[in-house]
Amino acid sequence: MNTLTDRYLAATLRSVPTQRREELATELRASIEDMIDDRTGGGQDASAAERDVLTELGDPARLAARYADRQLHLIGPTYYLIWQRLLILLLSFVPAIVGTVVAVIDAAGGKGFGAIGTGIATALQVAVQIAFWVTLVFAIIERVQPHVDVPDWTVEQLPDAPVHRDVSLADTIASVAMLLLTIAYLPFQHYRSWIRDDAGDHLPLIDPALWSSWLPVLIAVLLAGVVFELVKYRVGHWTWPLFAGKALLNAAFAVPLIWLATTDRLLNPALAEPLTWLRDTGNRDTVGAIIAVSAVVVLVWDLIDTLVKTRRQTA
Repeated sequence: MNTLTDRYLAATLRSVPTQRREELATELRASIEDMIDDRTGGGQDASAAERDVLTELGDPARLAARYADRQLHLIGPTYYLIWQRLLILLLSFVPAIVGTVVAVIDAAGGKGFGAIGTGIATALQVAVQIAFWVTLVFAIIERVQPHVDVPDWTVEQLPDAPVHRDVSLADTIASVAMLLLTIAYLPFQHYRSWIRDDAGDHLPLIDPALWSSWLPVLIAVLLAGVVFELVKYRVGHWTWPLFAGKALLNAAFAVPLIWLATTDRLLNPALAEPLTWLRDTGNRDTVGAIIAVSAVVVLVWDLIDTLVKTRRQTA
């Protein structure tokens, strides 16, 4: 016969170790028959009782996993927290380091801004590889060594309660990154530019003569800005001395920039060769005015925003 019980036993026992199949088949069949007898003793039809009993026992694959002491999850509770913490730790710095190294090597090899895309793609690939291999290793350990004595949790492992900060780490990192990128771009544009002369050589956007005067000053101001951002994060909130320092640094950078732009000293005069429209004095004045107005707008907006934050955080 090929009853529902026979089919259920076959589905259950096929994934149970061979040496235990006969024993489990006898035990499980007896349990099913006893449960059916209990139902039929209460007046239920035998066929309906058999169906209800097997439904109550559930998926045969799940029952077989219990008999075989086999996990039905990828990473179980024994190792889950260890897996999670290790994965987060590795993903927090390894992809970024590898991606940055690759980007720097490509940039040094002459790829220019294209190296950024290569670095990002590499970082994503490394992140996927880390997630895959760490998960695979823990999945294997879960099945090879399902029971292990993991050190008990203690209150000493509790992290310190976070301190409320009005200056966030994310904002500080973003500000420092922008300052460092600006500093890096100043010498970079001197050797790599999107504008070339008739001979195919790169033309810097900023007048190279400024390297003996104003550009080192502006770089020094930007470096002071990096230090300021770190000090601000250390303090944790805006204060009036910090506001004064921010205003001073902004003015120290914006005023020379505006003066250079409005007196036609900022842009490289050699740009007039490939960009013929810059040969006209009026066009150069217009470009200088646009740069100066943009600098003023950014300066005023940043000061107003900083003023509002300072008043709110010192009230």
